Amino acid sequence: MILEFKSRFRNLDLRKETRRGTSVYNGVFNLLVLQGARDWMTGNVPQHDDLDDHHIVPASWGGKNLAGDAVHTILNRTPLSAETNRHVINDQLPNEYLPQMIKSNGENNVRAILESHFISPSAQAILLRDPFTPDDFEEFITERQKTLQEAIENLLIKERLDLPPQMRELDEKVEQIELALRKTVLATLDGDTDKLPQHIAQKVNERIVAFSGEHEYGGEKVTEASLNGFPSSQIADRIQEDPYRFLICADKFQTGYDEPLLHTMYVDKPLSSIKAVQTLSRLNRAHPQKHDVFVLDFLNDTDTIQNAFDRYYRTTILSKETDPNKLHDLKSDLDGYQVYGPEHIDELVKLYLDGADRDKLDPILDACVAVYNENLDEDGQVYFKGKAKAFCRTYGFLGSILPPSYKVPGWEKLSIFLNFLIPKLPAPKEEDLSKGILESIDMDSYRVEKQAAMQIQLADENAEIDPVPSGGGGWKPEPELDRLSNILKTFNDQFGNISWNDEDRVRKLITEEIPAKVAADKAYQNARKQGDKGKARIEHDAALLRVMVGLLKDDTELFKQYSDNAGFKRWLADTVFGLTFEEDAA
Repeated sequence: MILEFKSRFRNLDLRKETRRGTSVYNGVFNLLVLQGARDWMTGNVPQHDDLDDHHIVPASWGGKNLAGDAVHTILNRTPLSAETNRHVINDQLPNEYLPQMIKSNGENNVRAILESHFISPSAQAILLRDPFTPDDFEEFITERQKTLQEAIENLLIKERLDLPPQMRELDEKVEQIELALRKTVLATLDGDTDKLPQHIAQKVNERIVAFSGEHEYGGEKVTEASLNGFPSSQIADRIQEDPYRFLICADKFQTGYDEPLLHTMYVDKPLSSIKAVQTLSRLNRAHPQKHDVFVLDFLNDTDTIQNAFDRYYRTTILSKETDPNKLHDLKSDLDGYQVYGPEHIDELVKLYLDGADRDKLDPILDACVAVYNENLDEDGQVYFKGKAKAFCRTYGFLGSILPPSYKVPGWEKLSIFLNFLIPKLPAPKEEDLSKGILESIDMDSYRVEKQAAMQIQLADENAEIDPVPSGGGGWKPEPELDRLSNILKTFNDQFGNISWNDEDRVRKLITEEIPAKVAADKAYQNARKQGDKGKARIEHDAALLRVMVGLLKDDTELFKQYSDNAGFKRWLADTVFGLTFEEDAA
């Protein structure tokens, strides 16, 4: 999109932009303001509420000497303070007021002030001509157009192309969000912006962020409360108030969040199965003024989303009951790791039920985390954390339906304890082997590409789902591989037009070597053990990137397609994931 703009903006004839309020006119004028255009008399940057749209060559002279509205072009306009524009310069020609400026402030200072308005020394010399003629005006306009175009390229285009590839990708996605939101609003208003409530039109959109824990941002530790400026407990209420319009989430608010005002969702993470249904269904809550919803998805394909919703569209039948006795097995396994003892559980639960502050609970949890880190290897940590989550998930379900006579106090205590402990258990650390690689690759051709805009139709039939899983994860069985012929057929159909230097080598890499290396990735294996397909997809994509980076030296051609061809990258990721993950893995 930026490269397309780069090729087109040079053809813009700014001299034709004579009407205030057009996008190009406002864009250039705002660029002058944002770049700190200084007042011609005081040399200071005027306050935004004290700006006049000043004619450099006065409108009164243009009305007598120029045809049409040429004098009103944006190339003859610039922001000045109201005092300077109306009472100092007024209707004077530049060859009258510029000498006064030079006398008061010195030639070097005046030159610097004019350059802050993108008026070059050459343009300044033209403005000082006496007499000043229509031909001089045309020459000045031509020179200023050249200066402004160079400024636009330097400030808005080159600066963005110099971004790291990941930031440029994010920038493209933000731009897509803004364009999609604009189209949605216009469609809702039937193109009539006067229908937009004034209390909304006059306000700047504010964002609220929602995420768990503490993360590093801008060189410092931040929480959602520190970024939002109010406690996390107020997020659900604040999003209903002006001026907030956007809620940016990581994993929070994907379930159990019922906000009828939600209309539009932007998705930039893998979603599948129940997680896709839970997340996208946040938009389903009814509101008297909400007649439709809108989803802009950067990552997921329609088949994945449709398959996820098909299971829950009509009557959903539970295939079998959840076995309460599995809780005994999970508790026994967890106790066997000796990460905690009965005294830890009893002490924390007592403090918690007595209303103790969090700083009284953390020392107990930190002692258990230390044991977890020191005594368990990576596989042990994965198993423990997976079983702990499975216990909390299963007990949370059973605890709401079992009669009191069947409930076990020890389960309740362990559930409370683990719900505090799990968020403090660190994920296994791994080296980022791709660090620095993407920055060295030419990715100027990268752009976000609109794939489709559609309404997904669901089958009118019942579905069956499995009960709440009580397993804690483990090694998955060998997947049933797609037939080689199917993969090669799809590959040839979609990418047969690419001139590969060694097509046989590429086919072997795609069908054999790359899936095998991805499947052997430790972090991906750990994610598969936990049985969460969404998280496994994230680890898979990271593992695939590491494998592709490893091909950079010997198979540069394939890596280039993976980096530059968004369609090929998406197909390869889906294919390898399908070969290496089985949805019903334990």
